Amino acid sequence: MSAAPGALAAYRPALRPRVLLSDPLLDGAATVHLIKDAETGSSFKVGPKEHFLIARMDGERSLAEIGEEYAGEYGRRLGDAHWKRLLGLLGAKGLLAAGADASPGPSTAPPPGAAVSPGPPAAVPPGAAASMGSSAADPGSPAAVPPGAAASMGSSAAGSGRATASGPPAPAPPVPEKRTLLRGSLPLVADADATTARLHRAVGFLLAPAVLAPLLALTLAMEAVVLVRAGELLLAVRGLLANPVLLTGTAVLLWVSTALHELAHGVVARHHGGRVSEIGLRWRLPAVIMYCTVDDYLYFGTRRHRIATAAAGAVMNLIFLLPFCALWLFAPLDDATHEAFAALLLLGSVQALVMLVPLPPLDGYRIASQLAGATGLAASTGVYLRLALRRSPEAAGYPRRARIAYPAYAGATALVLACALAAAVAGVHHLLTA
Repeated sequence: MSAAPGALAAYRPALRPRVLLSDPLLDGAATVHLIKDAETGSSFKVGPKEHFLIARMDGERSLAEIGEEYAGEYGRRLGDAHWKRLLGLLGAKGLLAAGADASPGPSTAPPPGAAVSPGPPAAVPPGAAASMGSSAADPGSPAAVPPGAAASMGSSAAGSGRATASGPPAPAPPVPEKRTLLRGSLPLVADADATTARLHRAVGFLLAPAVLAPLLALTLAMEAVVLVRAGELLLAVRGLLANPVLLTGTAVLLWVSTALHELAHGVVARHHGGRVSEIGLRWRLPAVIMYCTVDDYLYFGTRRHRIATAAAGAVMNLIFLLPFCALWLFAPLDDATHEAFAALLLLGSVQALVMLVPLPPLDGYRIASQLAGATGLAASTGVYLRLALRRSPEAAGYPRRARIAYPAYAGATALVLACALAAAVAGVHHLLTA
């Protein structure tokens, strides 16, 4: 930062404690970071340069110190106008802490022009880039925020256009889904996060490597058995359809498995520091399922934790099947029960594996997005492939990581769907010819 006037240079901005920042993510041809206010639920995207600055607003470093780090990274110093626009954006969205020190002395007010008092965000200069991730007018400076950026923040300060120094604007109350006989949702607990915390205390030991590794090995062995004896299991499913009592029992067990699937997402998220906002029932008749909403999954500290949270549901489905697999293989059961357990093994395995298909909104898509390091992976892949097939010069403008990730996602998805289709065809053929 060039010789900034005293108050502005000495100002030590700090984000509020519940402001979350994501890792860099591909978004089309751009690289972005997500910023979320965990208290209001509002979120938006910024580019790498804005993230560089915002991530260093810890109340310890002054704007002069942050500016020096920025100049060292990007080879350009920022002027007062850039700082005022950035602080105006953060203040208007209620992301700045109220007590950030402007100097080592007693002053706690933000610097003049920082726009954290009530009022609209700082005006955007003409020619500002259309997104926060780039600045065509000034490649060495953070991009200005477009006028429509606030609209993408959901229940953010965009509704009021103002924030006060005493704290963030009150979030707009969520509009509840209209509940009817045919569709709706119903929260089951008053405090989902506390409920998940209690569950984590009870079963969190299962996430210890010494316990989880053997369980995963057993599920792999079980799936190998299912694959080898798939023909036998298919015939058991056909036989189950002729027994209404066992069919009903199997359906109930599969529903319990889906409920555990959702709770597993919440428990693993809690294990990695996440917060669960809601646990409830959602129905779209004739289907009635349980749901568990994890608020800040995309902001976990490591990619491994995010992938583990996304995969937890399918893994839980498979672990749920382990005792039934043991009974089917080793217990002296009557023929009807033996056949019902065989059918449960196949249907439960299919249920778990379908959730790992990399298509939105399935868990497999979330895993694929994390592996690719992207947001909006499916849409971005479609746009890139259309450009590449037309040999458009725009395709060459994508970063190398995007040129690898998007075709790889498309190819992997096509392979998974081809395998699923081949398995379905082989299963139908077996049922028709057995």
